[in-house]
Amino acid sequence: MPSRFSLYWHTLRHLRPIQLYGRIAFRLARPQPDSRPPPPVRDLRGPWVAPARRRPSLVGPREFHFLNIDGSLDEIGWDGPEREKLWRYNQHYFDDLNAIDAEDRHAWHETVLRDWVRANPPAAGNGWEPYPTSLRIVNWVKWSLSGNALPQPCVESLAVQTRWLTRRLEKHLLGNHLFANAKALVFAGLFFEGEEAATWLSRGLRLLSREMPEQILADGGQFERSPMYHALALEDVLDLCNVATAYEGAVGFDASRQGADWRNRARQMLGWLDAMCHPDGEIAFFNDAAMGIAPSPSELTAYAKRLGIDCAEVEAPITWLTASGYARLASGPAVVLVDMAPVGPNYLPGHAHADTLSFELSLFGLRVLVNSGTSCYGDSAERTRQRGTAAHNTVVVDGADSSEVWSGFRVARRAMPINPEVHDHQGLGASCGHDGYRRLPGRVTHHRRWRLTEAGLDVEDTLQGSCDHAEARFHFHPSLRVTLRDGRRGSIGLANGRTLNWSAMIGTARVESSTWHPWFGESVPNCCLVVRLEQGRAATRFEWDEEPGGDDAHPVPE
Repeated sequence: MPSRFSLYWHTLRHLRPIQLYGRIAFRLARPQPDSRPPPPVRDLRGPWVAPARRRPSLVGPREFHFLNIDGSLDEIGWDGPEREKLWRYNQHYFDDLNAIDAEDRHAWHETVLRDWVRANPPAAGNGWEPYPTSLRIVNWVKWSLSGNALPQPCVESLAVQTRWLTRRLEKHLLGNHLFANAKALVFAGLFFEGEEAATWLSRGLRLLSREMPEQILADGGQFERSPMYHALALEDVLDLCNVATAYEGAVGFDASRQGADWRNRARQMLGWLDAMCHPDGEIAFFNDAAMGIAPSPSELTAYAKRLGIDCAEVEAPITWLTASGYARLASGPAVVLVDMAPVGPNYLPGHAHADTLSFELSLFGLRVLVNSGTSCYGDSAERTRQRGTAAHNTVVVDGADSSEVWSGFRVARRAMPINPEVHDHQGLGASCGHDGYRRLPGRVTHHRRWRLTEAGLDVEDTLQGSCDHAEARFHFHPSLRVTLRDGRRGSIGLANGRTLNWSAMIGTARVESSTWHPWFGESVPNCCLVVRLEQGRAATRFEWDEEPGGDDAHPVPE
């Protein structure tokens, strides 16, 4: 077990100076809210199209449903200990204003909008933290641009919130938080007009011009390398494209130049998201990822099309997202998504899991091998377990994590990929190593090879160095039950009547219980095949028949 000093040292040494002194400055600053009257609201100059929509979260006039947990405003209010911080954050986002069938809840929306202003005085409570403030500003503006009359107290509050945000930008956190801050300033700067609004707009655009090239990689992936956060970032960029059209020609805003850049990036990001989805149309689970937080990929694709942004679907047998470090292999009925990526930006690995060299597999349109997903945030043992290597389809050495994930959102020593490659020789293949276990006494390096054909997948693991115990773990979708024969082989009946056979060509196997977390607040029992390495090696083969079976449909769990 690493010492506390070691964890802090190997975490802090990667941070940028602004993350250290900026945190101190952020905590010491005591800005005062500015409650002057708002600037005038700007007239629309172009069309506003319907944005991407989430599932409804306002389920009654004053009742919310977030993270699979209900809460009534009359019982728990807007703040307090009755719900965890992430639930409270969602309460203050106001995502439901733009959710599916939002127009049917217009009266409810007006009620909670007015109630929020009344119950949340400036600078008080979770709702005034910069991140929920940023998302709320955007959601209120989007609701107004969709043809709804924002109540006057909310218009006044919107200006106060924006002024407050300019004094609380999350430069010490960077990443998606600072991006959300910048987006909110752009939205508010375009929604209002005049000198003050122009200052907000200019500042937001300046931040985006710096953050966009850094946070969106050359292959279109968001730099934290989480498909869920990528989808959220794609929604941000599409919203920016939308507002650029709605306010084309606004003073201080070159919509043709900035909008063109945003549209090009959105097109790349759509291609990345398509590559990182399973045939069921939903995201793969690498790093922090779950369904239901971002709009679904189909919603984002439809939104892009409404904006006139099209992207061809991924059809090539191999898609190698080199800047991100992920690969997609597709052959016959199989799709394999492979993680040969660093855990994230060195200075910002908060949403990373210790999942290097993990992979996911779909067959005949069904998810078969799945990583853990994410059901919770915060600093808990369950959060640490879900981030750990054992919760993913990769190799655990001496019970250690490949990257030292700790304290909810921290990473100390982290695995770095070694020589990632893809090829199409004798089937589709990928190979990569990582050095995450070299910190252990035996200085172990893990190397993995994947070979995919139309009839099977071979996974070969090799360790260089010495260890007492190592095992490759393969987590199956909860709908599947794994049989075990003689410690070396077994079979699995797929939901469509076909059969998946597995065999440990090198290594001995056992089956144990685990859990899968496709949504926040949800834990679903599943089976994990564990193959113990022999003399530093394991070879596991998965083979499938192609006899026609029943319905190929595989519903995403609710």
